[in-house]
Amino acid sequence: MIIQNFNELATSDKKKDCLEILEAGLEAANPENIIPKYVTPDEIKIGGKSIKIRKYSNIYSVAFGKAGDSMTRALNAIIPIKSGIVVIPKGSKSRIKGKKFQIFNSRHPKPDQTSVKAAKEVMKFLQNKKSDELVIFLVSGGGSSLLAMPDDITLDDKIYVTNLLLKSGATIQEFNCIRKHLSKIKGGRLVENMKCQGISLVMSDVEGDDLSSIASGTTYMDDTTFADALDIIEKYKLKRKIPSEVLQVLEKGLEKIEIPKKSKIENYIIANNSDCLEAMQKTARKIGYNVTILQVFGEIKDAVTKILENISENQKACLIFGGETTVRVLGKGRGGRNQEMVLRILKNTQKLKKIVIASMGTDGIDGNSVFAGAITENIRIDSSITKEFLKNSDSGRFFQKQKGSIVTDFTHTNLMDIGVILS
Repeated sequence: MIIQNFNELATSDKKKDCLEILEAGLEAANPENIIPKYVTPDEIKIGGKSIKIRKYSNIYSVAFGKAGDSMTRALNAIIPIKSGIVVIPKGSKSRIKGKKFQIFNSRHPKPDQTSVKAAKEVMKFLQNKKSDELVIFLVSGGGSSLLAMPDDITLDDKIYVTNLLLKSGATIQEFNCIRKHLSKIKGGRLVENMKCQGISLVMSDVEGDDLSSIASGTTYMDDTTFADALDIIEKYKLKRKIPSEVLQVLEKGLEKIEIPKKSKIENYIIANNSDCLEAMQKTARKIGYNVTILQVFGEIKDAVTKILENISENQKACLIFGGETTVRVLGKGRGGRNQEMVLRILKNTQKLKKIVIASMGTDGIDGNSVFAGAITENIRIDSSITKEFLKNSDSGRFFQKQKGSIVTDFTHTNLMDIGVILS
């Protein structure tokens, strides 16, 4: 079981069903169930192309993101990798061991010195590879902060800007547009001068599987501009809060030649949020539910409105939702967008018949909490109480008190968020 406290949370048949449906979504996000669909000992078959393994004198891997270690392990079980680098979040214990892999644990969602060190090592690693060798890049969400090489600004400035953006309510695309224009490696610049062959297998954690946004398009390219980055700063009224050195870099960038606009290597999406939702639908139907599927993005209040419009009070109705919302952090509480989502739905379903509500991050870490998400019935709660917790961005503590926190620890994957409402 990926949900570690499954039994404690399964206090009713409906909650047990809900947790089983979530578990199916998490299983579908496991790279060991994804990589073998595209990779055999002889070839990588993807996007109508076949890349023959024996064509290359050596095969290497470079993995960065929350699924970096589990993707490497799944790949290495099929193709013997000569050596590689794995960059995963601090606190996440690597699922692949062995002398041939260099493991870095850097910070997420804000970069640290290890992020810089890892980026330098990857650059060095790539410089030494020859034209008859192949590097397989394994990219997953979280890569933006795990590999960092600030361009003309200090790491502290980069961290400060990341902090501002995290609290601003900016979308991941907007966030990464700014990151790309403050980096020496993002937007395809990591692979720009590579002499060897390369292919990038990508697990998507962004809306529309936008390759230029996943891990800030490190192995892809950038389709945004310095002007776009400055517009985003205006939009969220961050101009006065951002360090002057950072603004200078962006303003100077208006006169520069932009980041590479053509991808040097092929990048392929191998999994996304829909894979989780389809697996969940299969499980829910097997249990006997009538299923509706929904994806929600953008501002959390709008997402909640959309979800509420789709809740059915019919017996055995199951609403499965996925995607990723943005939350403006208002207080100093603990929690994340999934726990806040469940709390907001709970607040708005007080008059409905008994339902079960759950939402969680497939990466196992929701916001600044140690929980993956939350599960609850629409129990009667005074609206002034929910209002207070929401005002302080403290949904995590609310569900701890309700004994509704979902615990998985790091799941070593990342395909956005998944949620279930059962009537």
